[in-house]
Amino acid sequence: MRRRIKYRAIAFVSGHKLINSMRTLLLSTALLFFAFGAVGQTPAPSPAQSNAMDLGITPNLALGDVISIDAVNQWMTVKTKDGDITVVLDDKTEYKKVKPGEKSLKNAEPAVLTEINVGDRVIALGRVSDDRKSVPAKRVVLMTRAAIVQKQEHDREEWKLRGIVGRIATLSVETREINLMMRATGGERSVTIPVSEKVTLRRYAPDSVKFSDARPSSFEELRVGDQVRALGDKSADGTRFTPEEIVSGSFRMVAGAISVINTASNEITIASLQNGLSIVIAVKADSLMRRIPPEMAVMIAQRRGQPGPGGPGGGPPPATAGGTAAGPRPPGGGRGGDFDDLLERLPAVTINELKKGDVIAVSGTTGVDPSRVTAIKLVSGVEPLLTQPQVQTGRPAQSPSLNLPGLDNIGGP
Repeated sequence: MRRRIKYRAIAFVSGHKLINSMRTLLLSTALLFFAFGAVGQTPAPSPAQSNAMDLGITPNLALGDVISIDAVNQWMTVKTKDGDITVVLDDKTEYKKVKPGEKSLKNAEPAVLTEINVGDRVIALGRVSDDRKSVPAKRVVLMTRAAIVQKQEHDREEWKLRGIVGRIATLSVETREINLMMRATGGERSVTIPVSEKVTLRRYAPDSVKFSDARPSSFEELRVGDQVRALGDKSADGTRFTPEEIVSGSFRMVAGAISVINTASNEITIASLQNGLSIVIAVKADSLMRRIPPEMAVMIAQRRGQPGPGGPGGGPPPATAGGTAAGPRPPGGGRGGDFDDLLERLPAVTINELKKGDVIAVSGTTGVDPSRVTAIKLVSGVEPLLTQPQVQTGRPAQSPSLNLPGLDNIGGP
């Protein structure tokens, strides 16, 4: 009898420890999503922790952004990926504040309810109601919107200074090395990237244009022809690059004349210039849409038709949308940032401003359906760029070139 009681006591203690361990793990994975969902450059979780990407409302917590708050009556409404939920607070609720990128509460600071504002991101820990509409919070973990924005800006600058972009030419499984082809003046140059076990790898999600939607990946998922954006340090001679993080993706580039515009669904149908087939372009809120002014399109086409820098395979023209000389190449040269900058400075265009017959070029993610493309970048006014180079270089005008400045660079943070 005593032995049975002893075993039950041991089982109770073990079960209590297991419950605490599970709660700790749940909070850790929530913190991973806490930062990752708000800040595009937070290191990705390991595959074992990838379920953190699915968190919104669980039986024991709710994670999302504050959309309303009543400090007097002690409640707030939080918008999660699973819908809105009311967080019920009381005098016993504990408040903690963490910085973006933290994966535990080790460095958390004490906080108070009055520090929480609309737009902040929170984790509310407590037993969620069966209808998933409310949670009485025992603890609220806060990440302020200001801290999120600051982290985002810091990470964008980091990728500008220490990031490179290119296309995988070859892969070595034995040495775990990538041979990356990057844009350079007058053509392309090769860079070797060793991929150690310490490197964080992520891959763009199919049919998503968001850098922050990139999921955990592995070296084995990389393919020749993939576009790659890597963060790290290059060697003195520029032939090797030691990465800290690699984001890869399989992308398509298509071009054609618009045949249908559906503003209700934000979709455009084009007749492909490559094969004449219809392709539906899905335009998302994060899609970059730009228009090349006619005079600039002609100028770029003429420069691309000439040998030497700025000609076939060369860099972009030294003029911005405003017609002024472009500034010096950003630090970390050869990473393709100047092409992105050129696109950013072009006039914006909306789906409502496009019309049937317009020729557009689109780069997008490769999804399940080959007849659909989710647009990362869409550029109108490109007709001179798709026809002029073949005539000027003496090449037969068989199929249009889609090697357009900036269009084949994958999206970044």
